[in-house]
Amino acid sequence: MLIAAIACAGFGNASAADWVYRVRPGDNLWDLASAHLKADIPWSRLQAYNRVPHPKHLPPGQRLRFPVEWLRVQPERVRIVAVRGAVQIAMDGRAPARAATVDMRIATDGWVETGENASATVEFADGSRLLLASRSRVVFDRLSSFGRTGMVDSEVRLQRGRATHRVAPQNGPAARYEVSTPSATSSVRGTRFRVAYEDGRETTEVVEGHVGVGGGSGSAELRAGYGSRNDGSVRARALLPAPALPARAFDSLPIVLEWPSVPGASGYQIDVVRADAPEVQLFEAAAAAPKAGIGTLPPGHHLIRVRAVDAEGVAGLDANLPIEVPEGPAPPLTIRPANAEVSYLPKPRFEWSRSEGAEGAHIQIARDASMGDLVQEIDSASTRARPTVSLPPGTYWWRVASRDARGRLGLFGGALPFDVRAMPSDAQIAAPSVKEGELVLRWRSVPEITRYRVEVSRHADLREPLIDTTVETPELHMKKPRGGRWYVRVHALDEDGAAMELGSVQEIRLPCMLCYAGGAASVALLLLVL
Repeated sequence: MLIAAIACAGFGNASAADWVYRVRPGDNLWDLASAHLKADIPWSRLQAYNRVPHPKHLPPGQRLRFPVEWLRVQPERVRIVAVRGAVQIAMDGRAPARAATVDMRIATDGWVETGENASATVEFADGSRLLLASRSRVVFDRLSSFGRTGMVDSEVRLQRGRATHRVAPQNGPAARYEVSTPSATSSVRGTRFRVAYEDGRETTEVVEGHVGVGGGSGSAELRAGYGSRNDGSVRARALLPAPALPARAFDSLPIVLEWPSVPGASGYQIDVVRADAPEVQLFEAAAAAPKAGIGTLPPGHHLIRVRAVDAEGVAGLDANLPIEVPEGPAPPLTIRPANAEVSYLPKPRFEWSRSEGAEGAHIQIARDASMGDLVQEIDSASTRARPTVSLPPGTYWWRVASRDARGRLGLFGGALPFDVRAMPSDAQIAAPSVKEGELVLRWRSVPEITRYRVEVSRHADLREPLIDTTVETPELHMKKPRGGRWYVRVHALDEDGAAMELGSVQEIRLPCMLCYAGGAASVALLLLVL
């Protein structure tokens, strides 16, 4: 591993340099020495070093030089500013592991470790930030600052995984931000870059600024748009270009995003970050093909970032797509119609769960999967609804969004297809059978239908029906039927009791030889369909 002076060639040796302070009105050497110098360095040495004739009267604008080795060094801590998923930390080298929460402080020799589908963001004393991706671990080897100079010295060791760094401008000879892995060291002076150490391979990718990288038998100065793979030697190359993401708005979750393939890409990295704090990650995924699905996101202004990854694991430039997730509740779970379900009802029932904070819902029905050709929109205060107008037979898509008590509508859930088909024109009444002294009449079962209305009459117009009853199964049991002609009509009843005719009136003849004896005057039923 190369030391920082080699990895960051041209930045100078901090121990041989001076920190320069410009005098302000009211300053004096005593106060300046107390604020910045070590306890064993008297103010008189600062006076002699700068040849100050009158220590009580410093002219504003005068430049005072402070040798770096005289400056007071004090320990600093990093602060947890965001946590997603299972994240463990140790606050220092002796502290036990514990679950990370926002605003926890970590000292030198402490560490952060992220689990599956997890991430953490830490902030350094100078405002620099580090985003640790899932399945990663980082150790803070040095966290210190120099008096009140604003110079911060940070050494970070990435033991495994991936980290994105946004480093504040490192002003002053002792300011330093250094990242090491088992195979390389990177030093910067204000930039944004990514470092990964996975499967024994270290990669560095510079998004903004410059990064000095050293490891093994070589070193390189990487400028923005360049990266390196470091496996004993540093091999720099131009980063793959940013994918061309489609410029479109999203109003539903999950978000399905596709883009043209990037030449030279073997895969892609996708994440979603806060637009106002890009170091705070909300979602992360990897894909072999130029396509990704993004699930639930919190409300706010966000950025979808997509980058291509080459065959050696070096990730390219980011493509950024702004999105906005409204403040409304999360999309509910759809219950029915299920995916590709068939309904024989012209007004099928739609049903969904109630999301947390939801007071109602808004349903859209369309003729296309993109929901551009809307047929109906329905507002509901409950978790079920029916179309206000019958749907002609055909294929449709539906989706639902939750609405809170303030009337704010959240994102829609994914659109699901379903089919509406015409009610069968034939009840398909089967030849009746005799069972335990009864005649049993059966007809076709219809999906979604749990009740049937059956009418039986001697008259074709069904006046004066001898039977007009409702059954829960597609069959009717009758005792002691009489011979002759009978007319039958079956209606399918939906859950709300609306009746739909299941075919036309059918004529059925019951021959005398199959009549029940006794001449009872009770209701008779049929055996032969004409």
